[in-house]
Amino acid sequence: MSEVKRDMSIFDLITLLGGLAMFLYGMRIMGDGLKESSSGTLKKALEKLTNTPFKAFLLGLTMTAVIQSSTATIVITSGLVGAGIISLHQSLGIIIGANVGTTVTGQIIRLLDLDTAGASFLQFLKPSTLAPAALIIGIIIMMGWKTKGSCKVSQIVIGFGILFSGLLNMTDAVSSLTESGLIERLFSNLGHNPILAYMIGAGVAFVLQSSSATIGILQAFSTSGQLTFGAIYAVLVGIYLGDCVTTAIVCNIGAKPDAKRVGLVNILFNLSETVLILTVVTIVHNLGFLDSFWDNVIYSGGIANTNTIFNLSCAILLFPLLNFYERTSHKLIKDEPSANGKHNELLDALSPIFFSTPALAFGRCYDALRAMFEMARQNVDQAFEVITKYDQKKVDQITADEDYIDVMTDKISNYLVQLSAHITAPNHLEIMNHYHSVVTEFERLSDHAMNIAEIAVSMHDNQTTFSKMALSELKVLKELLNKILDYCNQTFAKRDLDAAHHIEPLEEVVDDMVNALKDNHLDRLRTGACSIFAGTEFLNLLTEAERISDVCSNIGVATIARATPELKHQVHNYVSQLHAGRDEEFNREYQEAHDQYFGLL
Repeated sequence: MSEVKRDMSIFDLITLLGGLAMFLYGMRIMGDGLKESSSGTLKKALEKLTNTPFKAFLLGLTMTAVIQSSTATIVITSGLVGAGIISLHQSLGIIIGANVGTTVTGQIIRLLDLDTAGASFLQFLKPSTLAPAALIIGIIIMMGWKTKGSCKVSQIVIGFGILFSGLLNMTDAVSSLTESGLIERLFSNLGHNPILAYMIGAGVAFVLQSSSATIGILQAFSTSGQLTFGAIYAVLVGIYLGDCVTTAIVCNIGAKPDAKRVGLVNILFNLSETVLILTVVTIVHNLGFLDSFWDNVIYSGGIANTNTIFNLSCAILLFPLLNFYERTSHKLIKDEPSANGKHNELLDALSPIFFSTPALAFGRCYDALRAMFEMARQNVDQAFEVITKYDQKKVDQITADEDYIDVMTDKISNYLVQLSAHITAPNHLEIMNHYHSVVTEFERLSDHAMNIAEIAVSMHDNQTTFSKMALSELKVLKELLNKILDYCNQTFAKRDLDAAHHIEPLEEVVDDMVNALKDNHLDRLRTGACSIFAGTEFLNLLTEAERISDVCSNIGVATIARATPELKHQVHNYVSQLHAGRDEEFNREYQEAHDQYFGLL
């Protein structure tokens, strides 16, 4: 009796799509966990290990194999190029390596083909065993351990389990679809129509935004036993292009020209790979060298091997064309006219490309915040200089820098708000809150410098100067402020807790000195040694100096609180106890600084 083919039902389709959903979701959460847990390492590696194209190639291959996403690697690389961390030339090897590294996922999925006959221990490597085992291990880690890294580990392991569970559901559905004859009809003509096969591969990869996921689906279909090399090789090649188009679109969002060129180079490489593979396979097939396996059934392992061979061979053959790709990208994407280059680079570094890897996003915020502090500190120095010797050019520079710092404040604050939607790790949340705090303090520091400059302008316009005694006192006060600002810089730049603890005693000395200088100045007003107008401006200047030290105090205390969780909600009490003399080290440092600087008056 001949075998009767069963018609496909709606339930078979639901099973297939449900398995696909589980597969894609598992790949997503596993990839997110891997990227989150390795983001710091990824940042350091991408910034340092790109001095030769071959090293960059190995780096791109390794990192893509680890985070399971060539798109993520290339998009992050595009962001680093846009931020000026690495050059376009350094990124070229990473791009090629990422395309090869993405084949690792297919090699993992090939475990579907594992033959466990005669070796029972191999049964543990079958997806039917790995899936539930990974889910069990993941949930044990999630519920049994509460350490900082356990959440990410459980996410990776559970994602791995969900991925293989979805894969098994897809293969079960495929076995039903095989009986209906649908797969046979779907793939039977692809071997005779490579253009259609190519377009199918490109279209599916573009929609799913993942070459690994698309190849994984193809591997699941291979369990039907009805796929051949001739039917799927063009599908594989199409997948490469579909995935890189998605990557290029992401790289172009709000990016600088060099960052856009990263996406374009990826397209150029994959187009070259397409032409090379289709040409070579067509010629070799027409010569009869592929006849022995052209129509042979290909399974998951064969698809994984073909994918790896295609990508690795093309990487080797096309590697010498890297400089050509770079030159072509410069011809197709022109440079933008540059104005205020330093400022634009800092703004461009805050790219949404880094949102998927928070450590990189925070790194760019850190760079911008460091620049903000340095500019604000320079404004403070120049503002005191124009008090003693007026210079309109310096006043204009202070004003320009103050305007830029305002722009940077808005940019960083908005960037942190947008980034917050992608933050899950507790340590990243601490960094987020800390940066929100210091960006406001750095802006205030610049505001106080601007206020001092305006005092200098007012005195210049009224042709008024401070007395020699007042200038001598200001010199001592500025030395004390310099010391506090040095500690403040060290506190933020290196997250130096020792430096942070040194700020508060000096801030208390500033308060004492401001009070003493106010008393001295009032004496000069009574004796007529100083004019009323100059006296008012001198008191205003002392107020600004005191507020500068307050800003530094806030930054120091915020750093200490970040490192000491129990202080987060008791900052006011902590500072009050210090000023009340309940800390011996604080008392000692305060007295030493008080004696030193008051001795200079």
